[in-house]
Amino acid sequence: MNELLALFHNLTNPDWIIQHGGLYIILFIVFAETGLFIGFFLPGDTLLFIAGMLIANAVMPDSAPLFSLLYWTFLISLAGILGNYLGYWFGNKFGDMLQHKDSRLFRRKYLMQAHDFYEKKGGSAIVLARFLPIVRTFAPIVAGMVKMDGRKFSLYNILGSFIWVGSITGAGFLLGENAWVKDNLEKIVIGIVVVTTTPVIIKFISGRKKKVVDPA
Repeated sequence: MNELLALFHNLTNPDWIIQHGGLYIILFIVFAETGLFIGFFLPGDTLLFIAGMLIANAVMPDSAPLFSLLYWTFLISLAGILGNYLGYWFGNKFGDMLQHKDSRLFRRKYLMQAHDFYEKKGGSAIVLARFLPIVRTFAPIVAGMVKMDGRKFSLYNILGSFIWVGSITGAGFLLGENAWVKDNLEKIVIGIVVVTTTPVIIKFISGRKKKVVDPA
């Protein structure tokens, strides 16, 4: 647990990021968080904000910060797109095997509910999942498991990644040179974590209450 907390602290420290690969490490982390089971705990939203700050403060050698913003937004979005494709492929490839196993993560009745959900709101689900920690890791896997149409998934995968990366990185870029933001980065990081995880916690708690009331 202490190791995870230390890693989280390092990943939200701009100086540590600069010393360990800069924006390239953010590319890898975004890919891992959106495509690998083990990446669900990574602070993607916070890293995107910090990426925008690094670009605004001319950490990169480019003389045109706006060009750097567009360039890195494209690359980070691409990492998120590829990560989701990996998750979708995994769910599509091994979904049938997982469906026959009732486990805590993959219950067949939940899978059928997910199928109906994606049939009705598949596109918006993929886009909105980008802004929810943990959910964005598993959403493409479930989409692959329920055999969501590949072209539909591709459209919203690409759209969602650019909206997610562009909005949060852009916010970091616009606020990155603000003295107050620099001096209160830890508070901002905590705020981002609270804002992004609260919907997941509320959904989890409400789901447990519903399960207690209606065990069927």
